[in-house]
Amino acid sequence: MADAYVPHFANDAGHARIAIGAHEFMCIGARPPFDHPHVFLDMGGDHEIICPYCSTLYILNDKLKPTESEPADCLYLPAAAE
Repeated sequence: MADAYVPHFANDAGHARIAIGAHEFMCIGARPPFDHPHVFLDMGGDHEIICPYCSTLYILNDKLKPTESEPADCLYLPAAAE
């Protein structure tokens, strides 16, 4: 599974909720150097999850691609994924 990319999302603006198109993803909090530990989150059968570090509520939106978010500025591309 090393060839699969896990989308990363950041919340620099402090949004209360972010809609995303992926069940499994990484939350990094704010962008480096102000990030929290990069935590893997899996919604499982649910359609929302709260990050245990920054309390951002992530909501699944099936109309978005796995690398899309609303607001759109929340996708984070780590240097290795660019």
